[in-house]
Amino acid sequence: MNRDTNPSINDIICAISTPPGMGAIAVVRLSGEGCIALVDTFFESSTNKSLAHQKPYTVHFGKIMEKDTVLDEVLATVFHAPHSFTGEESIEIACHGSVYIQQKLMELLIEAGARMAEAGEFTRRAFTHGKFDLSQAEAVADLIASTSATSHRVSLNQMRGGFTNKIAQLRDKLLQFASLIELELDFSEEDVEFANRETLMELTTHVQTEIERLAQSFSLGNVIKHGIPVAIIGETNAGKSTLLNLLLAEEKAIVSDIHGTTRDVIEDVINIQGISFRFIDTAGIRHTSDTIEMMGIKRTYQKIEQASIVLWVIDLTTADEKVKELAKTIVPKLKDKHSIFLFNKADLLSPEELLNKKNLLDDIATDRLFISAKRQESIQTLQTLLVKAAHIPSIGEADVIVTNVRHYQALTKALTAIIRVREGLDIGISHDFLAQDIRECMFHLGEISGHISTDEILGNIFSKFCIGK
Repeated sequence: MNRDTNPSINDIICAISTPPGMGAIAVVRLSGEGCIALVDTFFESSTNKSLAHQKPYTVHFGKIMEKDTVLDEVLATVFHAPHSFTGEESIEIACHGSVYIQQKLMELLIEAGARMAEAGEFTRRAFTHGKFDLSQAEAVADLIASTSATSHRVSLNQMRGGFTNKIAQLRDKLLQFASLIELELDFSEEDVEFANRETLMELTTHVQTEIERLAQSFSLGNVIKHGIPVAIIGETNAGKSTLLNLLLAEEKAIVSDIHGTTRDVIEDVINIQGISFRFIDTAGIRHTSDTIEMMGIKRTYQKIEQASIVLWVIDLTTADEKVKELAKTIVPKLKDKHSIFLFNKADLLSPEELLNKKNLLDDIATDRLFISAKRQESIQTLQTLLVKAAHIPSIGEADVIVTNVRHYQALTKALTAIIRVREGLDIGISHDFLAQDIRECMFHLGEISGHISTDEILGNIFSKFCIGK
């Protein structure tokens, strides 16, 4: 395995691992040989025992001393190598959440010989010391960023090695045959066959099926990770922004009686019944000569193309033949989308007027709902329709779902290589070309787990982590 060769791997690193700002407590983390002894230089234990002589996985109360002055009373947790997150000697200091205390504590650590950790360096060291493979390390970041029960479950499964085990099984099976075929090359003059071609064809069929299944799961995984895109469309002043603010429970979009207030796309993600939805408020659709507004309307149509679900908000107070004309433009763009027609401002109509509107667009609408965004009427019913439209299957703890675009790209390349192996077996290509294609498939599978890696790839991946993780 080509592990990281970071020249700073022997440094003692430190970082604040809790979110920036002031809170009840903050956690400062250190890792690297000698970090416990370093903290001992200004840690005054309540038992007068040094941290270096304490048992691992123990927590100790004491004071952080800045010369002769007490900076704070803290709890220090001790970890010995290799039984820590990074695989190195580590220590975590839980102090009070004052920004001043955090900054002073970091100054003390750096003055004593530690250095500020780079983004993702703790997880990178865990990878370096074999605590995680690369896909598991990436799952750590996904787990931290998870916003729904489903994304949490998928990330946790990957961090525990579900994806890793699947990739390892495929690589091991291919490795056995690659070794046999390369052995045939050593006896090429004797025309011997160590690798049974029928068995190899069965294996490549199995590998291709598994890789295809994993690659196809990315469309679901991408939705789970980033949220189901839901475009809110309609004419100007139909109540789209009011609906968005209501769903998000905050004033995200400007609400005004003036037509054309929303001129650009506004996005935000919320969780409904354990599923993440990415709502997109778009510019109102109407004929206009305003250049900026026209650009916003163009983006509206682009967002319709990108969305999985479309909420068409229709103002019931002005819904007439004009809406039917607009439908001729919008409905063709809703092909292959799950569309929900929301007839808004129902509270402004009398019972008789509402009855006359009941059949409006019923010949083209699949899901129809009469609502009042202003009075928050039928919003729970809308949320139920959204969850139903999401079509998120039940995902168990053992299910492997690809959520990372890097993994998807590697799987796609591995799939291309294994297809070439099958085609080569069909036409009886030479041993060396067959071995090359099998090795290429293994190479791309190895990129996922980090069996094949470069400092450039590792730097790109871990730079996206937060500092302190």
